[in-house]
Amino acid sequence: MAGLPIEAIERLFRQEYGRSVAVLVRLCGSIDAAEEAVQDAFAEAIQRWPSTGLPPSPVGWIIKTARNRAIDRLRREAARDDRHAAAMTLLEQDESQEANVVRDDRLLLIFTCCHPALARGAQVALTLRLLGGLTTAQIARAFLLPETTLAQRIVRAKAKIRDAGIPYRVPQEQELPARLRGVLAVVYLIFNEGYMATGGDQAIRGELCDEAIRLGRVLVALMPEEPEVQGLLALMLLIDARRSARLGPDGELVLLSQQNRSLWDQRLLAEGQLLLDRCVQRNQPGPYQLQAAIHSVHNSAPGPEAVNWRQILNLYDHLLLLQPTPVVALNRAVALAEVEGPAAALAAVDRLELQTFYLFHAIRADLLRRLDRREEAVAAYERAIARSENAKEREFLLRRCQSLETP
Repeated sequence: MAGLPIEAIERLFRQEYGRSVAVLVRLCGSIDAAEEAVQDAFAEAIQRWPSTGLPPSPVGWIIKTARNRAIDRLRREAARDDRHAAAMTLLEQDESQEANVVRDDRLLLIFTCCHPALARGAQVALTLRLLGGLTTAQIARAFLLPETTLAQRIVRAKAKIRDAGIPYRVPQEQELPARLRGVLAVVYLIFNEGYMATGGDQAIRGELCDEAIRLGRVLVALMPEEPEVQGLLALMLLIDARRSARLGPDGELVLLSQQNRSLWDQRLLAEGQLLLDRCVQRNQPGPYQLQAAIHSVHNSAPGPEAVNWRQILNLYDHLLLLQPTPVVALNRAVALAEVEGPAAALAAVDRLELQTFYLFHAIRADLLRRLDRREEAVAAYERAIARSENAKEREFLLRRCQSLETP
């Protein structure tokens, strides 16, 4: 293969960075040393591959080159016997076995990034940095944080892993359910931030949606027997399939009931539904599978008037048993309004303690509007606007509010 564009190498960097770092962390015993070695290897690839083309196994070349760079660095810095010993250990590794452990190494790295000793923000930042290959600047932009703040968060997280001796391993069987919940929560948080950004002037941050789905695919490949892992990927695919219809021609938010369904991505819908069908066959329902099922009911209806709201309400009832949170109860109220009417839904919403959450006020406003309680609806919309930090969302809520104020 003659030559290779720089853009293709950059794409490969994103795709293979996580697995390369995962192997090097095991070999080096240090996240920082692993990152430096992998970055050195990709820097060399950028120098060579545009003229020589891809090697037969690009990721194998990267791992081998990174391993050699790590050895060189350890030798240069071998001021202490332990560093020299570490370099010798690396040198003696059986290279033929490295490709066989990449699968497990990525799983180890995911669980290390999402260790419960780390704050959730640090878990998200590390996951995107080490497994996604995103730069600190990219992550900071996506979450609307100063780059220095995000960099400090990553540095502190790495230091905590090192100083607290957080083990680089898959949790034992009895630990797995609780630890896996944390991993899935981090991936879903990344997706949600992409699909409905909590701040800024963009409603959708597509790069985060794409990255979360990519991580979901990695998890399914690594843990094919875990139904909630498949459920999470199904959920993200079934939601993301509607991304193209979510914004109008002027970039305004479009309600699900008003979306042009011909714009939905049928390939993603089919893939998500296939995963969900496999989950149903296993009959081990969990929160992500139930949420995926709710979106499947929405997506399978030929139009908004044909949505089976009673089925959705039943699914929310099951979800509420597994995840009895006020946010689940709030979302259930939306389905309740379609089945029993807005008055019943408003009564359910008013029992919830979610006054600081903008969506609580937005849903209340819509229910009050449907009950023709216009002044109360306007006040609820204003409270929702005051609590939303996303410009597109505020514009949407403001239009709804103004439609009530206009005679």
